[in-house]
Amino acid sequence: MAADKRTIGLGMDYSPSSKAAAKWAVDNLVKAGDRIILIHVLPKRADASHKELWKSTGSPLIPLLEFMEMNVQARYGINPDREVLEILQDESKSKEVEVLAKVYWGDAREKLCEAVDDLKLNTFVLGCRGLGPLKRTLLGSVSNYVVNNASCPVTVVRGPTGSNA
Repeated sequence: MAADKRTIGLGMDYSPSSKAAAKWAVDNLVKAGDRIILIHVLPKRADASHKELWKSTGSPLIPLLEFMEMNVQARYGINPDREVLEILQDESKSKEVEVLAKVYWGDAREKLCEAVDDLKLNTFVLGCRGLGPLKRTLLGSVSNYVVNNASCPVTVVRGPTGSNA
């Protein structure tokens, strides 16, 4: 059975689209024994006291129960959506899925693709904000970049209709 264990990356910024991606992954992709890694990418300018120590490799893998503690979230400058964490906690219990979190600093497009390789992900799921053509040109599409550059299969989940994310 161990050969069937997969590592699934989940790009997470707690926007409505990444929340939809988490729900989709839990409902359609995750099987018993899998490992889910929540991947957070914070801007380089984000204030994190130990960012310098982990700037090239990202934080250590953080078990979900530890990540849910307020002091850990504050240490990394992340304000997670409680509902998403509870969904993942329920999944970890019901399907015996290991859930971990990892934080990177830098350009989201590049860091997500680095994470795919560093964490040896079997598949990666992320949300899509649904930017219009002008905003996509100015800001760049993270999901489009990851789809075209990641070394594993990528699923992009569109957020709820009418989302302002």
